[in-house]
Amino acid sequence: MGFLKRTHKKFDYQPRFYKGEGNPFKIEHKLDQFRTTAGKNKSLKGKFNDAMYDLKNSDKSVNKSLLIIIAILVLIFLYIIDFDLSIFKRN
Repeated sequence: MGFLKRTHKKFDYQPRFYKGEGNPFKIEHKLDQFRTTAGKNKSLKGKFNDAMYDLKNSDKSVNKSLLIIIAILVLIFLYIIDFDLSIFKRN
C-alpha cells in the first residue's frame, strides 16, 4: 500500500552565484541569537523552563529603570487627567 504513504519532496536550492555560507533563504529573526527561548528547544516544556530561568536570572538594573520609567509615565498621566496629586504630600 505504497500509494497511501506520501512524502513531500524536499529541495535544497542554492543560487548559482551565492558565495556565502548557509541558506540565504532561511527566515530568522535578528534577535534570535540573543534569546534562549528561540531555536533549540522545540517542546513547550523546554520553552517554559527557559523562560522561567530568564525570569529568575534577569538583570536587576533593567528592572529598576523600567519601574522608574513606568512610575514617571503614571504620574504624567495623572497630571494630564487633573488628578489631585496633593494626596501624596503630607500637610
